[in-house]
Amino acid sequence: MESGPAGFAGTAFTLFGGALLLWTGARAVLGAPVVEGVNPRAAVCLSLLFGAGALAAGLWLLLGA
Repeated sequence: MESGPAGFAGTAFTLFGGALLLWTGARAVLGAPVVEGVNPRAAVCLSLLFGAGALAAGLWLLLGA
């Protein structure tokens, strides 16, 4: 019964996490700021951390559903 919402949430988290990792990597390679007005290393580190966390949560939901 709960596999429908879990599948939707898993897909959303996986897409968001993958897109955040891809976008952060592209910004870091180009030398562009990830967040305006924030220490670049902290912004890249936190963005990668949250992107990986969202990707892991999405995969966990998709594989567990």
